[in-house]
Amino acid sequence: MKAAAAASKEKPGDPGTPLTVPQLIERILSKVGPDLAADAALRQELKRRRSLAPEAQAHVSQSIFRHFRWLGWLNPESPVEMRIAQAHTLADQFAANPASISDEELIARAIPAWTREVLNVDAAWVRTLQREPKLWVRVRQDHEPALITRFAEGDLGALTPGPLPQSFTYGGTVDLFRLKEFQAGQFEIQDVASQAVGHLCDPRPGELWWDTCAGEGGKTLHLADYMGGRGLIYATDRADWRLERLRERAGRAECFNYRATRWDGGERPPTASQFDGILVDAPCSGLGTWGRNPHARWTTTATDVAELAAVQHSMLHNVAPSVKLGGRLVFAVCTLTRAETTDIANAFAAEHPDFEPVLLQNPFTPDVAPTSNQLTLWPQQTGGNGMFVAAWRRIRAAMVEPKA
Repeated sequence: MKAAAAASKEKPGDPGTPLTVPQLIERILSKVGPDLAADAALRQELKRRRSLAPEAQAHVSQSIFRHFRWLGWLNPESPVEMRIAQAHTLADQFAANPASISDEELIARAIPAWTREVLNVDAAWVRTLQREPKLWVRVRQDHEPALITRFAEGDLGALTPGPLPQSFTYGGTVDLFRLKEFQAGQFEIQDVASQAVGHLCDPRPGELWWDTCAGEGGKTLHLADYMGGRGLIYATDRADWRLERLRERAGRAECFNYRATRWDGGERPPTASQFDGILVDAPCSGLGTWGRNPHARWTTTATDVAELAAVQHSMLHNVAPSVKLGGRLVFAVCTLTRAETTDIANAFAAEHPDFEPVLLQNPFTPDVAPTSNQLTLWPQQTGGNGMFVAAWRRIRAAMVEPKA
């Protein structure tokens, strides 16, 4: 493979000596560990080697992710180059003939054993984890026609419409982050399951919403797009650097109907106002993203699941008083474990009789009538990440707990 033989030429001033692509892959893998995720290590090293040919960059990225996707088949004592070659062989073999690997072997090797204790492992889910992930984008409503034309006529690669409004898969090789249309905020890189959360929130123009765990702002911007720039969204996070990134993205997208501020998940909300809607996109174990982020399969533990479930329970309880009468509370996590999904939703329902369930229409099966306020979106259904969503509406004034 040409990319594997290419050399990475360091820019002047960069530390170290020039590396071949195999050496670069080995360097990245040596840095990956519990404190540095594979995607972060990959970004760090590629950022230092901007002169590396796009073909070589793509090969490095694919090699790193395939290594962790097929880690259960690899001998850790083998040289890195041999492990990478085997990972590519397995990936290509599986893509050409998925039946070449049995369900039993996939379940035994593709995910850690503890996974089977925290959710009902489905062979179709595990098979989805072993496929190369799709790249999803969300096009802003007012730019959709022009952007589709631009991709079709500009030799950029295909934008294929997805199952949700504004959702598309991208099938080209262009670095989308460098396109002027991306820099102008005309579209965002956003997984389709994440887009489904905004769709299920269904905020209306003029409403007041709170995105409690806004992170870098993907769902905040989606809510703002639904609201047509009218109304207000409080976007909170416990990390200042994420909020700064949110501000940058919002500026690029010309989104101004938001306020970004810190919130640590505690009992004190960012404002005394009552909200028309609150989205609790809570911290979670991320099992729903294991197709896109295979390294996380081997660093996440059952202990993480239990600890994060406690955080989610606390967050839902703390934000509930801020929902106005008739307002909606939406809980979303990109995981599939029982402890972080149905157990959390059932506990909230039992503890908060002042809320009633809101039936959720599965946006991926719109012809099937909704039957529950809890919705599990599996990757084999979405074509993207896995997601759990639950929703309630306040029907009575907030309960005031007696002081001791």
